[in-house]
Amino acid sequence: MKHAVIIAHPSQDSFTAAVGRTYAETVRAMGQEALVRDLYAMDFDPRLKASELPSPKGANPAPDIATERALVADADVFAFIYPFWFNAPPAILKGYADRMFGLGFGYAPASGGTEPLLSSRQLISFSSSGAPDRWVEETGALSALRQHFDGHLAGVCGLNVIDHRHHGGVTPGITDEAVADMLEDVARAVRKAFGPAARTAC
Repeated sequence: MKHAVIIAHPSQDSFTAAVGRTYAETVRAMGQEALVRDLYAMDFDPRLKASELPSPKGANPAPDIATERALVADADVFAFIYPFWFNAPPAILKGYADRMFGLGFGYAPASGGTEPLLSSRQLISFSSSGAPDRWVEETGALSALRQHFDGHLAGVCGLNVIDHRHHGGVTPGITDEAVADMLEDVARAVRKAFGPAARTAC
């Protein structure tokens, strides 16, 4: 199984980066492949170009997107790892979704609409925020994101949403013990979703 691990945070010392490392390490420990795509480290350009917009003639991805699509074309799992910024994914991740999962990769034209092209693939997300978990749940911030980002992307592209794990209370004063507990929760979630027991259940 191949995982495209898509990380959206500008700091390598961030909790988000640590989640990305934990995800990749856990996947590899199970004998699976993790292709890490650190968007800031890649200097990924999130701006959708006019030339990339779908037209009656189809779509014409820019060279960087054509290369990126080729790299992740055989991924079985897309893992999005990011912080909440104003209760939404960072712009660089939204731009990745805009440019990557469009016509020709995420979906194709069909009679009366579109046809998903990633129906055999899976989506899992790990997000974090400085706000506590209780606030994120009670205000509806997390459920809204699940519906409008995870759910819409999955619906258009045919992805199967496996999970969305959120860790709140990630602030500058967070203890090492709290971080360790959260990272262990990440590892457990990955093992539960993609370990031998999960594959047997399928």
